[in-house]
Amino acid sequence: MSIDEGSAHGTRSWKRWITPGAAVLGGLVYLVSGWSGGDRTFAFGGLAVMLALAVALVLLARRSETVAGLLDGKDERINHIDGEATGIAGRTLMAAVVIGFVVEIAQGQDGHPYDMLAMIAGVAYVLALVVLRIRR
Repeated sequence: MSIDEGSAHGTRSWKRWITPGAAVLGGLVYLVSGWSGGDRTFAFGGLAVMLALAVALVLLARRSETVAGLLDGKDERINHIDGEATGIAGRTLMAAVVIGFVVEIAQGQDGHPYDMLAMIAGVAYVLALVVLRIRR
């Protein structure tokens, strides 16, 4: 467990609650969107899955150095591994978007929404390159 270095009382770092909190928030978004769309199964199922994820993360962080490191962001080694894994996931997702676009075009469709997803990812990539290059 990581201890927040700035705390005089030795409380745990607040950063470790960001990801579980985001999972709970996502569950609430699923609840509202499913409820609004009339799909109560999705509403409560999505909320339950995201709450279970939040609880699992908190519990796993107590036993796993990797999960704890991912949640508090203090371990440079784990942060590096996380960055590499994020890059692999991003490239995999982009390949799936391009494949989806090509399949849509081959079926005589307009390629939408894959074209928009590819455009968003491409713009985000170029902006990230520019911002990261300026900062470093």
